[in-house]
Amino acid sequence: MAKLLMAKATAVWLVDNTTISFKQIADFTGMHELEVQGIADGDVAAGVKGFDPIANNQLTHAEIEAAEKDPLHKLKLKFYAAATGEEKRRGPRYTPLSKRQDRPASILWLVKFHPELADSQISKLVGTTKPTITAIRERTHWNISNIQPIDPVALGLCKQSELDTAVQKAAAKKAKEGETMSDDERRKLLSTDESLGLVEEAPKMPTAIEGLETFSLSVEAEDKADHDHIDADNLFNLPDDDEEDEQP
Repeated sequence: MAKLLMAKATAVWLVDNTTISFKQIADFTGMHELEVQGIADGDVAAGVKGFDPIANNQLTHAEIEAAEKDPLHKLKLKFYAAATGEEKRRGPRYTPLSKRQDRPASILWLVKFHPELADSQISKLVGTTKPTITAIRERTHWNISNIQPIDPVALGLCKQSELDTAVQKAAAKKAKEGETMSDDERRKLLSTDESLGLVEEAPKMPTAIEGLETFSLSVEAEDKADHDHIDADNLFNLPDDDEEDEQP
């Protein structure tokens, strides 16, 4: 279905150059009737230049005349054969120039961590070509030694929801073909909470503080035992000098 180009600018032109009602203009441009009235009053779209729908093959003179004569007539967008099927066109995602240098890193990440993805899926996710994906997959890319795998979501090349959807489709296709999935591949399809729940709790090693506390308790126990064996009378009642002289 064809869509109106520059709806607000078209509404400005129709308000300035025709006697079509605000309701008709609002229905044609997809705007609210009060918004169209605001354009006529100069409160809305100030400074917006009108866009001629006749010169741009969106309306015909006959259609405008019919709308001016009949307030109930609904404007119909002119059929433009050359634009038919434009919205169905598919191709690689457009990637801004500033991010195109990051595509090899994201491709390597997808190939490494999601080998179940087809080349066509990777191409749609990061906006690249199949020869580039094949070169990185086979490690024949001219700069493969300097490429480090980076998550395309972190680079802003695709959304997390898009990546999850592609992975789920690839997994469903793989399961339909009868291929079994490894534990690592199955874990990649789970959510973060579910994945963490599968990890068994690792045995904890005593920390340095815990060892120090145990050592301190043992030392205190030994000191207390030695203190219990000390005889206070023997400690403070030392022999006299005469008794020492009588001893041979």
